[in-house]
Amino acid sequence: TEPRKYPRSQATHSLMLLLVLALSCNPSTAATASPSAPHIKPSYSFGRTFLGLDKCNACIGTSICKKFFKEEIRFDTWLSSHLKLPPSYLLSYSGNYTDDAKSWRLVDITRLTSKYRHDLADKRICTSLLKTKTCSLERALRRTHRFQKWLRAKRLTPDLVQGLSSPMLRCPSQRLLDRIVRRYAEVPDAGSIYMDHLTDRDKLRLLYTLSVNSHPILLQIFPDVEGWPFPRYLGSCGRLVVSASTRPLRDFYSAVPEVAADLALQLLAVLRSMGTNDLNYFFYFTHVDAGTFGVFSNGHLFIRDASTLGIIDKEEGSQLIDGQQEYKDIFSCLTVDCQSAFVSCNSIGEKHSLVMVCQELLPKLLKGKFLQPVQEKIDSFLQHCADGLADDQSLNEAVAKLAELLKPLRSCDSRFAYRYPDCKYSDKY
Repeated sequence: TEPRKYPRSQATHSLMLLLVLALSCNPSTAATASPSAPHIKPSYSFGRTFLGLDKCNACIGTSICKKFFKEEIRFDTWLSSHLKLPPSYLLSYSGNYTDDAKSWRLVDITRLTSKYRHDLADKRICTSLLKTKTCSLERALRRTHRFQKWLRAKRLTPDLVQGLSSPMLRCPSQRLLDRIVRRYAEVPDAGSIYMDHLTDRDKLRLLYTLSVNSHPILLQIFPDVEGWPFPRYLGSCGRLVVSASTRPLRDFYSAVPEVAADLALQLLAVLRSMGTNDLNYFFYFTHVDAGTFGVFSNGHLFIRDASTLGIIDKEEGSQLIDGQQEYKDIFSCLTVDCQSAFVSCNSIGEKHSLVMVCQELLPKLLKGKFLQPVQEKIDSFLQHCADGLADDQSLNEAVAKLAELLKPLRSCDSRFAYRYPDCKYSDKY
């Protein structure tokens, strides 16, 4: 019979295949490769350590992790061909966020505290609770007396948060704590004031977040869509929080006069709303700096960093007496020195935040911006406010006069998109 010729044709086919592979690997021929050739999509080499997922459930949550791994959240300044991750020691990052892979919006990606402080706190947990250098943080924290009380509790009550360093919880009311549980966004079934819908894992994450930095909780329970002056909370992954992007107020210290006047008026309006609002909560700052406030792309000013905000319930008052505030445990010492003294709830006055803003922020925003005699009047009002010697009523009158001085110094154009073109037709602006 006639011999088969298959082996020869197979050899020819193999040779052709090798030739194609060789050409595809040659840089000089890469440009002529077929457009239908498969494209290998670069991706972040995400690590659990970078996100802080390896620390869970001593973390914030996992609600937005899928978007990180699907590359629907990207770090803004690292969109290179290799998509390398930014350094892990930074406190915050600029990023881009998408829901449809077509339109992207800016977001801020932040840590609850610096990685250095996180690492110190993690070591403190292991050494103080288990007498070891490294440990399972979750296992160590679950053994504590406080967390055991959380596990048994049906409702978040003031005794469960006593001694935590967060300013938000120094003067807690039951109404405020119920709001935290009801609006906690890291669980799917929020809505009840009772903690039945929280698993043990959820309770530890909530307690950890409240202990380290209450900023993400404030964004959840007082959302921007209801008119509160905070950026929108988008979710968290491990120890990273994602929220709508704002530029810090420090970027506007050299702004032109009409922008400075506009931001100063917004700043005064935010402080006013913190003292008087429909829910009868009094918000006050324990500290302000150039990064406390931020400005959206439409010119609207918001509280960018809520970590130093305290809350007093004007309707219910505080359910803690001052002696209970002094209770200390490991959760009290995760980011601050355990010896730090708490400010008494009774010592916070209405002018508290206003005096700090007049001392630290408004002079840097308004100094040397306007012609005389307007500048001299502004400086005089700011000095009167910063001294803080006047009573609440006379200080409020001085601030009202300052606002009247600033209003005509603003302009009405597209730079102020949050009030344009309405400012053309309304006396409100």
